[in-house]
Amino acid sequence: MLDRLLHKPILKNLFKGKVILLLGPRQVGKTTLLKKIAENFPQKHLWLNADESIVREKLSDPNSARLKRLAGKNKIIFIDEAHRVENIGLTLKIFTDTLKKVQVVATGSSAFELSDKIKEPLTGRKFEYHLFPISSEEFIGNHNEIEEEKNLENRILYGSYPEVLNNHGNEKNVLTNIADSFLYKDLFALEKVKKPALLEKLLRALALQVGQEVSYNELGQLIGADKETIERYMFLLEQTFVIFRLSSLSRNVRNELKKSKKIFFYDNGIRNSLISNFNPLSLRQDKGQLWENFLVSERQKFLHYHQIHCNCYFWRTSQQQEIDYIEEMDGKLTAYEFKYSPKQKAKMPKTFSSAYPDSKFYLINTGNYLDFLL
Repeated sequence: MLDRLLHKPILKNLFKGKVILLLGPRQVGKTTLLKKIAENFPQKHLWLNADESIVREKLSDPNSARLKRLAGKNKIIFIDEAHRVENIGLTLKIFTDTLKKVQVVATGSSAFELSDKIKEPLTGRKFEYHLFPISSEEFIGNHNEIEEEKNLENRILYGSYPEVLNNHGNEKNVLTNIADSFLYKDLFALEKVKKPALLEKLLRALALQVGQEVSYNELGQLIGADKETIERYMFLLEQTFVIFRLSSLSRNVRNELKKSKKIFFYDNGIRNSLISNFNPLSLRQDKGQLWENFLVSERQKFLHYHQIHCNCYFWRTSQQQEIDYIEEMDGKLTAYEFKYSPKQKAKMPKTFSSAYPDSKFYLINTGNYLDFLL
């Protein structure tokens, strides 16, 4: 059982009059984390698994009297797989408003499913956290920096799902099972996914273009779908924690690309499983893409876990000048260029430094990447 960075923040925010929501894809350890938190309340907690029909029935048609009976003398209630409960937002609202001494902690495997049901009822009544595959900071916290660096290539190829890390030598099979359990089943269960084969084609196309600019029109032509369908499926993929996007920074330079976007996967292993390529980095043409996806996704984990709020971009001009990743915080820009080998060089493009003279620039490689992720 790996220690997770969200453990302490969640404990800190218990019994403050708000529901705690823990969102994230399947298999990242949400249930495991909740069980570890439950160990702090061995005689005072109630565990409800919404995969069970009787639990869904109890929670789907709530009123304060029923929920009070259900809670009993328990001080904390855990609702696992809460997105499966009809009217879950109203249920959580009643818990919060009428049982003020009872803390509710709920998990959901899909931001789309759960957030849609809770957005309005829980306005101002929730703390929301996202749990991702194991971060570099968590890996080091459970091992050490030497082990992190020794396992770097393995994590670039196979990703960081807990079950993957715990099954060395069997990563491919584990990743296939994970992909089948949430990439397809959860997404196909959503009413808006009418054509499963089309979604599979889109995922493979995105996997091949990871870290590159993508065009919805071009994606549509490639897989045989209209732009509106691509936009809808891309939204679902983001809301189910499969991918995320970066927009282009565009302010001062006339030829900056204004509406471009780059797509990244939250986990390298899922990306590689979609294209069935686990070849070592020495044999790959996409090593740079994998390195960029790894760093940007790990950085997103770091920002979220430490509650650092900033705008994230990439930068490119029509003359192909580019910067891989940029963060804007308090009006200041910090630019990062990613190169796998410490021998590779890079510097800030003059066009960028002229347009944004107060910005900072860093080159990130395998020799200093932990400075970027810790």
